[in-house]
Amino acid sequence: MLEGLCTAAAPLMLAALGALITELAGVLGVFIEGFMSLGSFFAWVIAGRTGSVFWGTFLASAGAALCGWGLARFVHQTGANPFIAGLALNLAAGGVTDSLSIAWFGTKGVLRKANLAVPLPIHIPFVEDIPLVGKILSGQLPFTYLAWVCVFGGAVIIGRTPLGLRLRASGRSPEAAFERGIRPPCYREGAWAAAAFLAALAGAALTFRVGAYSPGGVAGRGWISLAAVYLGFRQVWGTALAALVFALVERIGFAAQGLGALPATILLGLPSALALILYTFSHLRELGRRNGK
Repeated sequence: MLEGLCTAAAPLMLAALGALITELAGVLGVFIEGFMSLGSFFAWVIAGRTGSVFWGTFLASAGAALCGWGLARFVHQTGANPFIAGLALNLAAGGVTDSLSIAWFGTKGVLRKANLAVPLPIHIPFVEDIPLVGKILSGQLPFTYLAWVCVFGGAVIIGRTPLGLRLRASGRSPEAAFERGIRPPCYREGAWAAAAFLAALAGAALTFRVGAYSPGGVAGRGWISLAAVYLGFRQVWGTALAALVFALVERIGFAAQGLGALPATILLGLPSALALILYTFSHLRELGRRNGK
């Protein structure tokens, strides 16, 4: 059960970590949902073309990082509202994936291995030859392990390195950071690029977990990952724990569908409802703390 929970939580952990990085940089990236959708589609397509899930995932995530940096650069140069720009990206993602799916495969429905001969399980070049590590990562989807590595690395970088200190300073007090020679816009652009990379990686994790690309397969997880940032009190490990909680609720909802006690639409909406309730509670608690001071 624990292994299944960690596997289900891996995409949320990756996406939430990306959202946390943007929040610490000063501007929350609401585009997580869109890049998850783009990552799930392009990772599947590239993997089918190259015959490698590894390269499909990497190239799709790298392309998303470049787009994320470009979006941040556009917002900085034009003074556009970052919230509106993120929403526009989310809306555009669905249109792009549907249009390309129709143009390339004649359908905007589910793409299975019959459409794209994606070799599963994954074989990662060079890694599978490493003793113990290769045994763990080869033959199964390694996104669960990758998610924990990213969380651990994120905690170290954000909390214990000069890079993390400058990132947090850029978001907390841009003026003071600028006086100390730090360029907050550059850190925000880098944060959006990293968030887009992690979001696309999360989308790929969802696609290869089920062995098919499904339109709408992200199913609001990008928005839930944004809530996980605040429920985790803007801390790396807190955000990861919040992602695990949401994954647990999601699994409970899926299991409860078999009982037939509640309509399926209500059960599928449990994670989103929990996000709203816990976010409201977290916001009220923060207000109470500020008023107490």
